[in-house]
Amino acid sequence: MSPMRLIILLVAAVSAIAAAIVVRNITSSPTVARPSATVQPTTVTEVIETPQTPVLVMLRDVRIGELLGPDDFEWRDWPDATLNPNYFTQDIAPTAIEDLAGSVVRTAMVEQEPVLPQKVVRKGETGYMAALLTPGLRAVSVEISADKASGGFILPGDRVDVMVTYDVELTDPVTEAVEMRPNTTTIMENVRILAIDQQFRSSESGQYAIGSTATVELEPEMARLLVMADRIGEVSLALRSLQDADDSGEAAWGRTDFLLDFTPYDEGRTLDGDSNDEGVTVYRNGSPSVELIGEG
Repeated sequence: MSPMRLIILLVAAVSAIAAAIVVRNITSSPTVARPSATVQPTTVTEVIETPQTPVLVMLRDVRIGELLGPDDFEWRDWPDATLNPNYFTQDIAPTAIEDLAGSVVRTAMVEQEPVLPQKVVRKGETGYMAALLTPGLRAVSVEISADKASGGFILPGDRVDVMVTYDVELTDPVTEAVEMRPNTTTIMENVRILAIDQQFRSSESGQYAIGSTATVELEPEMARLLVMADRIGEVSLALRSLQDADDSGEAAWGRTDFLLDFTPYDEGRTLDGDSNDEGVTVYRNGSPSVELIGEG
């Protein structure tokens, strides 16, 4: 064999050995794992529509005896699942706001509470005036005229003072002549007007109306005082200013001792306040009835 061929064989053998070593190193090296991308879970929100119906609700907290106006109500969507069949719904009673304006609260309600028919008293319904009254007080009516009621400017909700004009018997100390002179005294202050005739609230136009009867709110003893004052003289009402009127709900002030000054009209009550069980005749609707003075 020639030297040249021998050299070629040796080079080829070395190359084959080197290639084999490289292949072995590649196949024996550890596999490097590539980082895999993190797959975030997808949340699917399903919106389920709940059937709703507009119902009439209160726009504010209201107390027993308050007068309601159209601005006290609004229509609010209410879930059908909790819908009370007694609620005022816009589909069945679309004029409920106008119909309930002027009604009186029978049961206290809070803001956003649905209105129920049994919680209000509408005009003309039995118990309307009773619902309008403050608990513990009485409604008493007295005849009035324009010249005895501040020219007709007194409206429901106003506060007034009550005066009575009556004749006083005076004796001249020298001649002992007896003469009658008129006297006027204030017997009540800060009395709340409930109604003028059949009008239970001020007119929306702001115009006054002259009535013939005023209904006021009084404690039982002062109610007796007003009835007595109406019998012994002429009752007049003096309008109080809004700044001076006390609308805190407290009872009005009254001279209940004034009842003791007129024994001819109150023979059943002695000056010390005791009752001898005698009575006075009271006319109601043209029919006389005898009442004991001691009755409250």
